[in-house]
Amino acid sequence: MAISQYVNTFGQFMLHRYGERVHKLSINAKFTCPNRDGTIGRGGCTFCNNVSFNPNGREPDTIAQQINAGKNVIAKRTRAKKFMPYFQAYTNTYDSIEKLKHLYDQALAEPNVVGLAIGTRPDCVTPQVLDLLAQYRDQGYEIWLELGLQSSFNRTLNQVNRGHGFEEYHKTTKMARARNIPVCTHLMIGLPGEGGMHAHISHSRVLDEGVDGLKLHPLHIVKGTQLANEWRRGEYEPWSMERYIHLATELIESTPPEIVFHRLTGTASANLLLAPEWCQWKWRVINGIENELKRRKSSQGQAWFREKELHKYEQTQH
Repeated sequence: MAISQYVNTFGQFMLHRYGERVHKLSINAKFTCPNRDGTIGRGGCTFCNNVSFNPNGREPDTIAQQINAGKNVIAKRTRAKKFMPYFQAYTNTYDSIEKLKHLYDQALAEPNVVGLAIGTRPDCVTPQVLDLLAQYRDQGYEIWLELGLQSSFNRTLNQVNRGHGFEEYHKTTKMARARNIPVCTHLMIGLPGEGGMHAHISHSRVLDEGVDGLKLHPLHIVKGTQLANEWRRGEYEPWSMERYIHLATELIESTPPEIVFHRLTGTASANLLLAPEWCQWKWRVINGIENELKRRKSSQGQAWFREKELHKYEQTQH
């Protein structure tokens, strides 16, 4: 068995859609972030380290060079022949519409590219950006808008110096869905002051807003961050792998089956990671989630179906 037997994964979603593997290629297009350049703040989120996006410390290659390098690596691992550049580093809608179109067009011009995934913040997506993405979608490209929400609780977002609230997420999601642009929302598990109930509430609020994809990330501590200082002072304790697996499994069970999971965990390189150690090992976590779903004889949507049936029953009793 594989995790895709229990979860609607992005890999399987694209395989069914295109009849062959489609692989995301991470791109660093040299964007910055309004929470770093002084527009709304400086220093960025308390958990974010510049180097994590560019660990070798040198100037990123051109978009074409990054795509071709990624293709060569993937060709050896999975033999995928179709690709989706993922504009990942920092805020990839944070520039003029002319500059964004120039960069996106460069990526789409490369051979065997089927579309784009654009990672950004909910407060940095203008109607003009969404209109551009909708144009690409109308041309037949696969387009995903990836919104880094992390939590639906404004108190938590303030605590980690996120620089936006849930209100911006609501507004941007509404505009994107009005243009039929698929939205993938990032949720971070284990943020300071949050427990499992917070994660369930954020997940439920995101579902209520309408979403097409989800990414789950465990909060991990990397060098050079404010969170690292808090951890050293004993002010923050990261989650155990077992606790994360249990919570991720519950969220998967509560997710409608048509929603696509683009990611079930997140990792950091060993030279940057301080804690928890298990965030180095992606497949240990994924295998743990698979085993937990198997143990429960469950899969994506099981709890959602139960809640739906219960709601129907309750309606008949009034």
